[in-house]
Amino acid sequence: MLSIKLIREEKDRIIKQLKVRNFEADKILNSILKYDNSRRTIQLEKDDAQAKLNELSKNIGKLFSQGLHDKAEVLKKETADLKEKIKNLELDFSAMESKITELLITVPNIPHESVPPGKGESGNIIVKEGGKTPVLSDAKAHWDLIKTYNIIDFELGNKITGAGFPLYINKGAKLQRALINFFLDEGEKAGYSEILPPVLVNEASAFATGQLPDKEGQMYGIKQDNLYLIPTAEVPVTNIYRDVVLNEDDLPVKNMAYSACFRREAGSWGADVRGLNRLHQFDKVEIVQIQKPENSYKALEEMIKHVENLIIKLKLPYRILKLCGGDMGFTSALTYDFEVFSAAQKKWLEVSSVSNFEDFQTNRLKLRYKSLKNKKNILAHSLNGSALALPRIMAAILENYQTKEGIVIPEILRKYTQFDIISND
Repeated sequence: MLSIKLIREEKDRIIKQLKVRNFEADKILNSILKYDNSRRTIQLEKDDAQAKLNELSKNIGKLFSQGLHDKAEVLKKETADLKEKIKNLELDFSAMESKITELLITVPNIPHESVPPGKGESGNIIVKEGGKTPVLSDAKAHWDLIKTYNIIDFELGNKITGAGFPLYINKGAKLQRALINFFLDEGEKAGYSEILPPVLVNEASAFATGQLPDKEGQMYGIKQDNLYLIPTAEVPVTNIYRDVVLNEDDLPVKNMAYSACFRREAGSWGADVRGLNRLHQFDKVEIVQIQKPENSYKALEEMIKHVENLIIKLKLPYRILKLCGGDMGFTSALTYDFEVFSAAQKKWLEVSSVSNFEDFQTNRLKLRYKSLKNKKNILAHSLNGSALALPRIMAAILENYQTKEGIVIPEILRKYTQFDIISND
């Protein structure tokens, strides 16, 4: 969430930058500033009334001590009027704050100056490509391979829960677990502390990281308890630091978490969402950093390199894209997507987004750190990334590593799987 101070000081720049997102902000920002001016006027009037009330209270005490009860009673009537005035001013102040908040939460984050303009995927920029695409003859898509080798059962998942909830079985379950352990081990080597978070969060947590109200329709909710199933481990892990003032020496904070993730966005089951390509429930390892503002973009580059190295070690063809303004998430200032190439489907599959939110999330979280230099509380910057999301990585491995004998396991995973190939033998 943008701060009022920033809007006051840099309104024109914000309006210009938000146009990169195709977001027209001038009317909303002008309304916010109008309500903010009213709020500040009310605050001044309330402060003046409170000062008068304090002075009257002192005088009443003096008059009573001097035995001047009649004069004291006159002043008591004035204090009653002032108290009523202050009460009404507080209501007016709260009303202005509510109007400001209602508008603020509709304004997305300001794109970093390097974000290209664009309205959708076509505006994204490929910044790097790597890996070698296998040349396969008669390649089968992963949804056919999983039936051949009996490693994932979509029909049973549909029976138990519904479409988009696969059941991993046999060597499919072991490969899934191998990927999770590999990602966590690599994260530990990179200095991330492991957390196993709850998969349910409350409304305050979902609001603090920007899922509410922006993505409410994509989340599974439990209305009776006012809880939500997490769409990513970013939500509970980042909320560890909600309403927290860290010491500057505590930074950077580097956490990672494996979790199941739940999203309602899967929609229809056409060609683009078949098999593992898009699910309602999936597994993911998430990395989260809390940084000082001056270090956050260096940290973003570090996180991008970490995700890239995971894909390189799996020996999958990949590319990295810088997202344009129209394709970025609501809370992000700068996002890079990773895609791996599916040799059988002959298409690129997104497997990770790595983003810097600057202080947009931390303003909602009220996450600050105390400066060693001036002892002031400063909003930290938050970042996160998928390292990695499993379904499409699994799909790419199954398709790219298929042979006539079976599906060869990437060498880096064999110490986790304890087998080298998935076959019918």
